[in-house]
Amino acid sequence: MMFKDKVAGILYHDNRLLNSVFKESDIELLSFYAAQAAVVLDNLTLRDEVRRLNEKMLDDKKYEEEPHYPVGQFKDIVGKSDVIQQMLFLVEQVAATDANALILGETGVGKDLVANAMHFQSARRGKPFIKANCSALTETLINSELFGHERGAFTGANNRRIGRFELADGGTLFMDKIGDLPLSSRANLLRILQSHEFERVGGNETVHSDFRLIAATNRDLEQLVEEKSFRADLYFRLSEIYPDV
Repeated sequence: MMFKDKVAGILYHDNRLLNSVFKESDIELLSFYAAQAAVVLDNLTLRDEVRRLNEKMLDDKKYEEEPHYPVGQFKDIVGKSDVIQQMLFLVEQVAATDANALILGETGVGKDLVANAMHFQSARRGKPFIKANCSALTETLINSELFGHERGAFTGANNRRIGRFELADGGTLFMDKIGDLPLSSRANLLRILQSHEFERVGGNETVHSDFRLIAATNRDLEQLVEEKSFRADLYFRLSEIYPDV
């Protein structure tokens, strides 16, 4: 079944069961049917893509309206000391790259403001800035929150849900308290950092997302790596750049 010089599907017939079911004279009719079916399949594919984009647009809008969607740039960071100015200079340098960044600092020092500034100073500033608090995500729901789920994937999954990684397509995903990410989710995170591909919970479709990851923690990940309680390969993926706040 060809459409626009592409194979839309295969229409297969044979006479192994009954020798007289299909005759060579049927080829013209079947070819006509295959051409029509190819057009229908192409239209269905386009419809599904339009539906997916509309769903993502609605989810982006909904997420943007939630209170955890940050706005602003350096105006949210107050301070004129040499340390603050040095930190802002470093933020500008990091923002100019597309590398993953790991922000280290004590609780309450404003790591989320630094991540916000990195995004709005970067080339991704016009795209979504999506936030995930790893300590607030339960181990049973974290895969659904991060990767999304299909309708019927589990009890209560009445509709398809777009996850944080998919919402961040083209933009930035900020994962706060990354050191508290459940052990069971760290392998999944490593995989998506390597390929930028994942499947929604309960789905078979591979989803690609062009996101930049900024992570933050108040924990000593290097020490956790030495203690073998945090994956070394994940730590190195997260810490392509790691500014202290």
